[in-house]
Amino acid sequence: MPLTRATKVLLTLPLLAAFAWLGCSAPFYNEALVSAFFGFALASVLIIHFRVRPSWQDALLLLAGTLLLAGVDFRLFHFKQAVMAWFSFAGFSSLFILGLRTVWAKDADHKLLLLAFVPSLLFVISEYFADNLLQWTSAVHPKVYDLYLFSFDSSLHVQIPFLVGQAFSLWPNLRAAALLFYIGLPIPIALIYAGRVLRMREKAIPSFVAFLATGPIGILFYNMLPALGPVHVFGRAFPWHPLSPAQAARLLAEPIALSGAPNAIPSLHMAWVLLVWWYSRGLSWWERTIAFAFLFLTVLATVGTGEHYFVDLVVAFPFALFMEALCSFESPWREPQRLAALGFGLFATLTWLLALRYAVRFFWISALLPWTLCVVTIAMSLTFEWQLERAARLRDRRTA
Repeated sequence: MPLTRATKVLLTLPLLAAFAWLGCSAPFYNEALVSAFFGFALASVLIIHFRVRPSWQDALLLLAGTLLLAGVDFRLFHFKQAVMAWFSFAGFSSLFILGLRTVWAKDADHKLLLLAFVPSLLFVISEYFADNLLQWTSAVHPKVYDLYLFSFDSSLHVQIPFLVGQAFSLWPNLRAAALLFYIGLPIPIALIYAGRVLRMREKAIPSFVAFLATGPIGILFYNMLPALGPVHVFGRAFPWHPLSPAQAARLLAEPIALSGAPNAIPSLHMAWVLLVWWYSRGLSWWERTIAFAFLFLTVLATVGTGEHYFVDLVVAFPFALFMEALCSFESPWREPQRLAALGFGLFATLTWLLALRYAVRFFWISALLPWTLCVVTIAMSLTFEWQLERAARLRDRRTA
């Protein structure tokens, strides 16, 4: 049902009010607009906006909005200038323009713009409140289980986070590139989602829901085994002074008090880039290349910065599989491939978390045991995901 002119005016007013209020808010500027993570989340809106609706008019409006916000915040209110603020101003302006275009779009374009604006808005809101959820986890769990995860990593007899961290110390450019890709996670999410919208319209919605729901559902799993990462445990000793396997074998695994927001297991960054890679199937070669680049460098960044243990990345595979199967809305619930992916993803994720918490000494029987479990978990996750995607392709061919 097309919107009346009066309804469009009523929808435009809160957009204008939000742009004016948030654009002039000192707390919002200092808490969000200068943040690298939030700045990239806002900047990612530009990708969705201009891929779905490329327009020189919108580009000029975007430039005007960015300069207006900069003039008001820097010249009128004298907010402290920050590089990321410019990314935020551009993304915030893009979101506002995209919202207006959606409200006033003709019927032929309205649905497409809705598929661009609503997910963009929800992605930004989700990023804004993510820190609150992490702080809640920290408040509920003042003690963390880092020693348990460190014990598992040590049972591999190869301290992967420390080795990658040492490589980062030797090659700072590699560290800078990996960290940029780590912080810039919203960029490939927006790129792949926009590509799917252009290619399949409403069928892109499951990928949007999976990207959006991975954060809050993943934080629920954080509460089962809260941990921070080796850099928070070892401090300046990371990455050059890890414990030897013999020392780690004698380590008493117990909860310890550390300050910070638990975000270790499963690694949500790893889960997101896996979803980005999986959902990039069927898109152009350059979109797939960007997706793979983010996958590769995010793997390095998660462990090399000391924010994650290697096992966090392993558990991210079944968790990402679980999220994809959970959000495969076009697949019947009783479809064998969906049930298998959903069941294995959830079972493997929970089993890993329980084993790491209650049976970490089990992995010290032999180094072959933890390595085998890691390889089997990753291989089975990829197999179930391939079967899920293959079933979706066959179903699409039958209904075409």
